Amino acid sequence: MYEAVHAHPDGDSTVARFAATAASVGYDGVVVRSDADARPKYDREAVVDEYGVDVVDGVELAADDRSHASGAVGHLRQSATVLVVRGGTPGLNRFVAESPRVDVLAGPMRGDGDVNHVVVKAAERNAVHLEFDLSRVLRASGGERVQALRGLRKLRELVEHYDAPYVVSVDPASHLHLRAPRELLAVGEEVGFTRGQIRAGLEAWGGIAERNRHRQSGEFIAPGVQRGRHEEDA
Repeated sequence: MYEAVHAHPDGDSTVARFAATAASVGYDGVVVRSDADARPKYDREAVVDEYGVDVVDGVELAADDRSHASGAVGHLRQSATVLVVRGGTPGLNRFVAESPRVDVLAGPMRGDGDVNHVVVKAAERNAVHLEFDLSRVLRASGGERVQALRGLRKLRELVEHYDAPYVVSVDPASHLHLRAPRELLAVGEEVGFTRGQIRAGLEAWGGIAERNRHRQSGEFIAPGVQRGRHEEDA
């Protein structure tokens, strides 16, 4: 299982600190999803060797509008293993869901964000993972927390109905925000998810990384086609 984190300078903790904490609470890896303008510099191999967890190079685009997102997605797709685009308005959510080059639509229910069957069906068709963001469930209170729970319930019902891909995260900007997988399984049950759904959403980050690393390798040509040794019948 993986968590996707905002590392310094986008967040408060370094990649190494996140990796150390993730290893101590039972994660297999972390996806570094820092803002496109604040990507951390770190020695991936050194961190992996030191803490024994996978570290995936990612980026999160916080676009102002569809035109900004459209112009940036192509460039960022070439520079990161996992490409996350933050939603937050109905129009931006739909644009991201319709963009097969994007891996994850983050925070679709935040701010003025909303989803409907059109967005979720597009995400399913384009293999764009919708994010169940548990951060406000864990770190907010009052009306904000109630709104977050309402949004999660709506998104969960649509994802279940259309069998759309998804990820789970607490959107951590500090290692102190990390929660052990077992804690998230319990929290998920309290807000209407099954333990299996939460586990699948945490595992999905690793699945995205594995798929994209394969696509970036010299063996991949197109879906279902890859380079390899060719043997002819004698």
